[in-house]
Amino acid sequence: MWVRRLLHNDQLLLALLAVVVGVCTGGAVILLREGMDLIQALSYGSDTEYLGDLVRGLPWWQVILVPTAGGLIVGITLKFIMPNGRPQGVADVIESCAMHGSKMNLKAGLGAAVASALSVGVGGSVGREGPAVHLGATVGAWIAAKLHLTRSLSRTLLGCGVASAVAASFNAPLAGALFANEVVVGHYGLSAFAPIVISSVSGTMVSRAMYGDFPAFMIGEHPIGSALEFPAFAGLGVVCGLIAVAFLFSVRRVEMGMDGLSLPRWIRPALIGAVIGGIALFYPEVLGVGYGTTDKALNSQFPLQMLIILAAAKFVATALCLGGGFAGGVFSPSLVLGALVGGAYGAVAAGLYPELSAGGGAYVLVGMGAMASAILGAPISTTLIVFELTGDYALTMAVMIGAVMASVMIQQLHSRSFFHWQLSRRGLDLHGGFASALLRGQTVATVMTEQADVVPEALLLPGLRQALQQSSVGELFVIGNNDRLIGTVTLADMSEAAFDPSMDLLVNAGDTARRKPPVLCPTDDLERALKLMHDRGEETIAVVADRESMRFLGLARVCDVMAAYNRALIEARAEERA
Repeated sequence: MWVRRLLHNDQLLLALLAVVVGVCTGGAVILLREGMDLIQALSYGSDTEYLGDLVRGLPWWQVILVPTAGGLIVGITLKFIMPNGRPQGVADVIESCAMHGSKMNLKAGLGAAVASALSVGVGGSVGREGPAVHLGATVGAWIAAKLHLTRSLSRTLLGCGVASAVAASFNAPLAGALFANEVVVGHYGLSAFAPIVISSVSGTMVSRAMYGDFPAFMIGEHPIGSALEFPAFAGLGVVCGLIAVAFLFSVRRVEMGMDGLSLPRWIRPALIGAVIGGIALFYPEVLGVGYGTTDKALNSQFPLQMLIILAAAKFVATALCLGGGFAGGVFSPSLVLGALVGGAYGAVAAGLYPELSAGGGAYVLVGMGAMASAILGAPISTTLIVFELTGDYALTMAVMIGAVMASVMIQQLHSRSFFHWQLSRRGLDLHGGFASALLRGQTVATVMTEQADVVPEALLLPGLRQALQQSSVGELFVIGNNDRLIGTVTLADMSEAAFDPSMDLLVNAGDTARRKPPVLCPTDDLERALKLMHDRGEETIAVVADRESMRFLGLARVCDVMAAYNRALIEARAEERA
């Protein structure tokens, strides 16, 4: 009896599924990381995190050849495996969660993992956490699809995969759980938060079983010298925010430059790889995820001049790789760039006010948190990562100040994050917050009614006047051949001539109709429908099969859209209180 009760307990089943997703994602992230290490070992002779030190001892031709040939393989892989031949990442996960019912393509998810492993393994200046997040989301979405779960539960399992991937990558379960809610899911519903935390912890346990309970970075003691340093930390946040804005513009300029060359998309990573190899001849620290470079910055092993040069080189290399078609994430590069910028800023601050500063290590951590916060749009998660890595409350407070300032700068000057900027360039605006997310989660098909007042195009004026008098909404939809929408007619659209009895046999509905009225398609989301109704001052809008055939299907009413929104809002609030 008790077993039967347990099997009918939805929360328990969801918790068990969260464990399954967490364990599977943790294993998948390990395979992804091992694949990257294997490709790096085959390419450079070692899987060391300190790739820059290794490359200094290699012949020049190998330094250029590996990223060039690797870029070619990446391009070919993307061409034949990925939709549209482009890399996929965190932005696609956010889009899936917000727009597509948390459904993800398994082939694309595995293909993205392979392309990312190749990109990182051959030295591309991209991160491995973004691909891990995409892979984790794919695992969660695939399990949800196989079990035919509801839209809400599918979103929860997708969030579980994301949380587990981040937690397994950084050995930081709290940050993983909050990253999934902050960046991907978009809100903190209590019924979803519990399984996401469970999955995050499960992924961490799998990672620790493989690699041990070690932090992602070798962080020593970095005390804060004085409370007067906090304004300097805020200033560092502003600097990181400005650099993050410049970084997004640079990625876009690289993309535009590649488009201007008219090269096939699959060739572009090879060209970029050759350039990256050329940079690596002088500054090999730009290659790969850069964790070794970050560790050196944390331990003050670079002089000020080298910090500035490496920051500029990493900035350029990452913009080239992301804009030129390499597959990978932006998390690791943002941490490396932030560490170098923070180290340089701290060196200057210590030189100006040596009596107030305890050293540059704290500035390196604040720079990492601030830069990652600005680029990822995740100030809470990045702050928690630092706390889980250091356990230092004062240092966490400093990171929080820098992260908030950097986030404010990039939101005021550019966009919410790198991922939302990518989505906005696809025509997807996800800036509306919780209310907009509820509207985007439903389509016009869910509120459309077929009970519309339609009249044939050839209907003469007497019949048209009678139909208007009997119309329930005061609007007629004029239909031509093959149910094609010709236009709409309201009493206000009819001229004085329409009431002249001498015109009764000369004018028909097609002559009177308002041509090219606003229309919606069944697949349009309710946010678009509500915006169109507001912009055009319409309370009812025709729904057509598509904008080419204009085949009339029914109509959408503003009252039905608002009713659907209210129902979704009640359900969401109930979910949060569950």
